[in-house]
Amino acid sequence: MDDMTGEHHHTTELKQISFLLILAAVTFMLVVIVWPFATTLLWSALAAIMFQPLYNWSLKRCRGRRNSAAALALTIILFAVLLPAMWIGAMVVREVLEIVNSVRAEPIDVAAWVETIYSALPEPVRNFVDDRELTNAAVVQDRVQQFIAESAGIIANQALSIGGSAFNFVLAFGLGLYVTYFLLRDGKRIGETILHSAPVEREIADRLSERFLGIVRATIKGSVVVGIVQGTLGAITFLIVGLQSALLLGVIMGFFSLIPAIGTGIVWAPVGIWLIVSGDIWQGVVVLAAGFFIISSADNILRPILVGRDTGIPDWIILITTFGGLSLFGFSGIVIGPLVAGLFLASWSILQEQRAEDEEAAQKYRTKVGADGKARPEAPPEAVRSKGAAKPLANEDKPASSASREAPAEQA
Repeated sequence: MDDMTGEHHHTTELKQISFLLILAAVTFMLVVIVWPFATTLLWSALAAIMFQPLYNWSLKRCRGRRNSAAALALTIILFAVLLPAMWIGAMVVREVLEIVNSVRAEPIDVAAWVETIYSALPEPVRNFVDDRELTNAAVVQDRVQQFIAESAGIIANQALSIGGSAFNFVLAFGLGLYVTYFLLRDGKRIGETILHSAPVEREIADRLSERFLGIVRATIKGSVVVGIVQGTLGAITFLIVGLQSALLLGVIMGFFSLIPAIGTGIVWAPVGIWLIVSGDIWQGVVVLAAGFFIISSADNILRPILVGRDTGIPDWIILITTFGGLSLFGFSGIVIGPLVAGLFLASWSILQEQRAEDEEAAQKYRTKVGADGKARPEAPPEAVRSKGAAKPLANEDKPASSASREAPAEQA
């Protein structure tokens, strides 16, 4: 009988292992198949998470019809977010190409720039520059021209690749809208299914899910939205002072706003200084004042309103993971990098809390060895306190009873 039970257990275990291997193989094959559209699926999921309140609003307007609500929300996203973003991207590419072509047609006179900046420097700084021979404009000129030529080649190649892969772009764009529609409609059910099927404790899965959603909202609302606002303010400032390619500079400023501590100052500070050195005094002062008082303050004002709470990720980790994500995944790394960092910190914090709970339980129910060599479980602190609290009650009853016995004797 025991042999039959052991053989049955061995067969069941073998079947379970076989099933897990098949599950792993099928999952791997699915990842390989959908990997070319991984970026599209990622941004569709992020869009569904961010625009879930819009879907809920549409659901009320459509009186509970989920298909109509998802279609309405997707239409608003298309015309209010995606098409304007594509138009701005096309305008930025056009400005970049115009700048590159104009610089190639009329090379920049670096020597005149160096002479202008050099003459505006204080005498001690000029002496420092002369001692180190930092005014060699010929070397700088060659490097600038080489950089421009390489930039023109890269941009031309990218333009050709975009034109050659127009079908892939249209396919990815349509697929993204299609997936976003179903994630808006069925996102909550899909998320609940994933949490229920995850091979971890449900409490841990719920905490990681909450952390995941918090990081996504904080990254997009607290970084992307703030970057858009700061870039828009920068572009308006550059338009006011009459700078060309104001839209391009605003987009660059929006990207640099993702860098903690430094942020948009990488753009507006050099532009303002360059305007002042070039003789455009009031334009440079306006750019520096707007950058210091308005553009930089937008982050401090908007981030607490949009995010509402801190993500718990230090700025230096956000900086490193953002750059690392950009280098590995391109533009999607802006979200992937901080997201991985946040999940990493959340997982370790959960592990630390579990170990602290285990240590507390072990401390509470540990055993001691008595003088007779036998293990004696130490009473929990609650039991000790209850015993200590019961003694005064007993002591209080005893004097009362003795007093009641002595009273009749005294009366006799």
